[in-house]
Parts: sequence; C-alpha cells; structure tokens
Amino acid sequence: MLGQLSAPKNLCLLRLSAIGDVCHAVAMVQNIQRQWPETKITWVIGKIEASLLSGMAGVEFVIFDKKAGLKGYRDLREKLKGQQFDILLHMQVALRASLASLCIPAKVKIGFDNQRAKEGQWLFSNKKIAAQTQPHVLDGFMGFAKALGLEVAAPLWKMPLSDEDQLWASAKLSAGNPLDKPIAVICPAASKAERNWHAEGYSKAAQHLNARGFKVVICGGPTTMEKLLAEAIISRSDFSKGDNEILNLVGRTSLKQLLAVLKVAHLVIAPDTGPAHMAVTVGTPVVGLYAHSNPKRTGPYLYPQYVVSAYESAIQQQYKESVANLPWGTRAKGKDLMMQISIAQVNKTIDRVIKDNYAELL
Repeated sequence: MLGQLSAPKNLCLLRLSAIGDVCHAVAMVQNIQRQWPETKITWVIGKIEASLLSGMAGVEFVIFDKKAGLKGYRDLREKLKGQQFDILLHMQVALRASLASLCIPAKVKIGFDNQRAKEGQWLFSNKKIAAQTQPHVLDGFMGFAKALGLEVAAPLWKMPLSDEDQLWASAKLSAGNPLDKPIAVICPAASKAERNWHAEGYSKAAQHLNARGFKVVICGGPTTMEKLLAEAIISRSDFSKGDNEILNLVGRTSLKQLLAVLKVAHLVIAPDTGPAHMAVTVGTPVVGLYAHSNPKRTGPYLYPQYVVSAYESAIQQQYKESVANLPWGTRAKGKDLMMQISIAQVNKTIDRVIKDNYAELL
C-alpha cells in the first residue's frame, strides 16, 4: 500500500488485452478518475482493445503492437520518450507486457501480489498490491486502486459511445423489427472454439426467446468459425421467417457498433468471451455459459445469478477435488465440456432474466 496523501500528477496503466479484461480495467480507471480528477492518465493498450475504448474521457491511449516484435518495444519507448510517470500500474502478468513495462519510465511500478505475479512479473515491479482471496478479475484490478490508497466502491462504467454508433445500432435493429419487440442478442463464439456451446443449443435458445416475444440477433467477429456457427444456428431455427427472422450481424459491426447493439439489447447470451463483459459495462443482463473457467473469477460481474455453469462438475471429474481445494483460476480441460450445459438449463435461466427484469414488458 502506498497510502497516497495527494493525487499524483500523472499515472500510466499497462493492460494490453483482452477485451473482457480491459472492460474490467475501465471500471478501475474510472474509479481513480472520480477520486483524482486532475491526474493525467496514460494507458498502454493493444490495437483492437484501443478501438473499443477510443474517446474515453480523460485517458490518453498509447498503442503497443504486440505483433511487431522488437520494433513494437522500440516504438513504445519512442512514443513515451521524455515522459516520466509518478506511478505505473502493471496490470498484466504476461512476459510480453512485463518487457513492455521496461519501456515505461516510472518512479513507482506496482504489480500483482506474489501469488499472482506469474511469468516473473514480480521482477518488473517495486511495489505490489495486497494479496486477495479468490477474487473476480475485476476485483483483482480494483486492488490497484486500493494500493493507491483510494476507496473502492461498486464498479460503474461510462463507456465511450458516440451518437453515431448508437444511432447506427438503433437503425439496424429497428429495420428488421417492425413489431418493435425487445431485443435478445446471442454472441455465440469465444476466441477458442472449445468454449463455445453447440449450434443446436443456441438455436433452441433462439426459439425459446422468439416464443417469449423477443427479436433475436446474432453478433460476433469476422472469422470463418464465427460466421459458420451463426449460419448453423440460423439454419436449425425453424421459426426464422418473416418478422421472426434472426438478424445476423456477425462480422458486420465494429467493436463500437457491437457495444451499441449490446446497449440497446434487453438480454445477451454468451460463453466466456469479450462481448459478455462488454454487455455488463452497458447494464444489459447476461446469461453466461461456462465450463472451462471459473465463472466466479471470469463471469459477467453484475450478473452471477444468470450464469449456467458446468465448471464445477468438470473440475470434480478431472481432479477428483472440489473447486475450493484447488488453486484459484484452475481451468478444466477438454473439447466437449460445454456439451454438459443443457438446453433446459439455459431456457430456464432466460425465463429468470425475463421475470427479474422484464415482467411488465412481456
């Protein structure tokens, strides 16, 4: 703990990726800004992640190109030449990030506690956050605000969304929704295919949503895997005709536009993937589907009650131990773990979201 008595003049944050993690980091940054409004904040970040957060009030983004090899480090050093930060918050344990921290001139470099400072991160910091017991990733990040001597309250997000992006989302969703139904977004794909639920399950969830009066929208990135999964879901959904037709936006949105779509939506279904956490930042309830990672660590932060998880049973089968007896963050392994999530469980959870949030709407 630094026990800061006064706000530093400037502060640098190092968190390069991934989308979900930078969404968690935004809550921490904006917590700092509310208490230290005069402190200048610089954020060293990845290119894709910067495209989501560009325009964020009071933050200067410096992009680190992780694909550029040694040139990426030279470029970062050049961009920060002549700067001297009072504090660096080193919030990523990957060795790549630790090497990037060498290019950031700062008097105080705060890293994770010894238990979490993996890949030698402890070698690259001169202060550490306090140890925590089984924290969610977001709470882990809030440990950096605590290390600065700041108060930590429930997370609040003010995501940078332009009127243009919000108008685009409203127009796109209205055009295929003449009956003005509430919107349910399915973001079916994670970066690793094994984290995805199956097309049959998603299609049955889409049919259930349609029967409950929702307009169903599928979103995702431009990869072949994501496009094929979306097509498989739609082809299995026999209701998808006329006004009920599923709107396929996979590969057709920027990250900002996707965030705007998630903001307009009434509920989101997603596995352990960035859009689930993006939805949390704009206050949209998320039905999170988990099997490989612990949802208590990486689940949708504001909506743990809507998680459908096969993680605990998978861990028990693989390690013959309960989650409580294993290192925090232990992952379950296997390509078919998501098959353990039943269609009935997901539909029941959808009904719970509706009852809790939209009983008067439907």
